[in-house]
Amino acid sequence: GTALGGALHVSAQEGITARPMPGADLGRGWSDDALRDWLDRAAVPYDRPDDIAETVAEELARDGVVAWFQGRSEYGPRALGHRSLLAHPGRAENLERLNHVKGREEFRPVAPMVLADRAADLFSGGPLPSPYMLFVHDVAAAWRDRIPAVVHVDGTARIQTVDERQEPLVARMLRGFERRTGLPVVVNTSLNTAGRPMVDDPRDALECFGSAPVDLLAIGPYAVRRGRAYA
Repeated sequence: GTALGGALHVSAQEGITARPMPGADLGRGWSDDALRDWLDRAAVPYDRPDDIAETVAEELARDGVVAWFQGRSEYGPRALGHRSLLAHPGRAENLERLNHVKGREEFRPVAPMVLADRAADLFSGGPLPSPYMLFVHDVAAAWRDRIPAVVHVDGTARIQTVDERQEPLVARMLRGFERRTGLPVVVNTSLNTAGRPMVDDPRDALECFGSAPVDLLAIGPYAVRRGRAYA
């Protein structure tokens, strides 16, 4: 807060009008061709499906864990749909499973990402929309048994809402998952393992995928599958 206040003060002194932050994806990004070059150099088999969002939705519906590397990396303490590990929220054991993937304590919760236009049906008690996963919400009683992986012991969840206009790829993945499962929510936790910073570049993504029990790496429009890469 002090740093932001100082920056705003100097901006005002210099006559610069501050604008709202458009999103947290302020880090580095790579073109599709650059990502393909990384995959070729790593010599891992991959394919380019017609729609990576639908491919991921299908894998999640089958209860696969997906490493999701899309667009520019996020600036801040958590993943918001650019450097994420995704999983099915309807399996209570996926909380322990993801903590095993990440190598962290089993009591630590994971969070749900939900379509903004569905959030009020599932969550209350906090401000909506909530695109930066900053607030705790109560999970509606009717949904607690349907999305147990993301419900904390006190019946709450720290949610991230997804606006289709701002995050069309993530929203398309969520809608594809809902069509297959009836759930407008997926588990979203940061793409990293214990003691490591959040994945930033393609090398980080490939190293994380190679060292963690993840079923699919969705890197840009490309899909790398565990069974093919490490057969």
